[in-house]
Amino acid sequence: MCAERVLSGCVLTSWLELDEQRLVGNFGALRGVLREAAGGDAELLAVIKANAYGHGAAACARMLARGGAEWLGVTDVREGIAVRAALAGAAHARVLVMSGMSGELDEARAVVREALTPVIWAREHVAVLAEARRLEGASEPVRVHLEIDTGMARQGVASGAMLEALLGVIASGEALRLDGVFTHFASTEVAHSAQTAEQMRRFEEAIGQVAAAGLRPDWVHVGNSSFLDNGADRDALGWVRAMAERVGAKPMARAGLGLYGYLLPIEGAGADDVERARALVHSVMCWKTRVIGVREVEAGATVGYNGIFVADRAMRLALLPVGYADGLRRELSGSNARAGGWVLVRGEKAAIVGRVSMNLTVVDVSAIAGVHVGDEAVLLGDGVSADDHARIAGTIAYEILCGVRAQG
Repeated sequence: MCAERVLSGCVLTSWLELDEQRLVGNFGALRGVLREAAGGDAELLAVIKANAYGHGAAACARMLARGGAEWLGVTDVREGIAVRAALAGAAHARVLVMSGMSGELDEARAVVREALTPVIWAREHVAVLAEARRLEGASEPVRVHLEIDTGMARQGVASGAMLEALLGVIASGEALRLDGVFTHFASTEVAHSAQTAEQMRRFEEAIGQVAAAGLRPDWVHVGNSSFLDNGADRDALGWVRAMAERVGAKPMARAGLGLYGYLLPIEGAGADDVERARALVHSVMCWKTRVIGVREVEAGATVGYNGIFVADRAMRLALLPVGYADGLRRELSGSNARAGGWVLVRGEKAAIVGRVSMNLTVVDVSAIAGVHVGDEAVLLGDGVSADDHARIAGTIAYEILCGVRAQG
């Protein structure tokens, strides 16, 4: 675990501790699932976009590179530049810019300069990258990954005439090299999904067009953590290899949420698959703060905004210097009518009482002996998970993790 972070001589109000052994272990476990089904040369791309799902992209990039990750996925060029700088001595790691480019020439030049691998799907991307390569004086082609839209209507080019034209542009020039072809599935958390089956069919069509164009990418990749975890559809991992072999490539899959110790439930999965998934990965983040105040209140005292919690007995309350501005969701507020979230103080549960404020939260420590100012409180970690927060807040673990804005 990382030590407490200090900035400008002041103790931070909240901080993250990351377990490198767990992060690398999760990566290895997910890559093992992939390689068992898709072959020993299959690779796992570690997704660290959105600041590594709130965990800190720079720190996670270094840990994963040390743990053997050869591919890292970032949100945009800005994040890619920061990750490239953080890697320093781990230059072997490739960085895929997953959310496309703005089309600005300065951004494209940064892609070339920093040896990033951009995702493309339009002629405009080809043109701006070719110009950037010329201006930067690069001797090698810019390696790109082409995204196929198989049914999400987000990024990507659909198979058919538009893909054929784009492949022709890439093949006819010398500025770009097609390093990878991929798609993204919308419903991998559903066993035997009809939507996934249709997306696979469309991707097969696109791979056929790539082969017909005479292009030979190094990688063909699909999926996310649920794609790897969906035991009911394990044959799909072998299908990835078959798609790769059609164009002389190697198979790859992408994992994000699973790296950080969380997996979405698979709708329609059997009990054995659920138990196997639970044992596969372990949470990496521990988000902590410190108690900054302790007070006794009498029965009838109101706590926080709008008085939604009224003490029904004498209570001992602890004050924490975090709130919804830091990513501790307001939906975790606790009232007399509805229990909210909790934190861990001295290893025991302390319920949130009253409204979670912008920068402050009150918890009940009446049953926890010896709580004092300065004691650590665990906001997320073993004993209180992003799944717990998500269930109470009516959202998903992704949003909880990405919303954490701990300092340091």
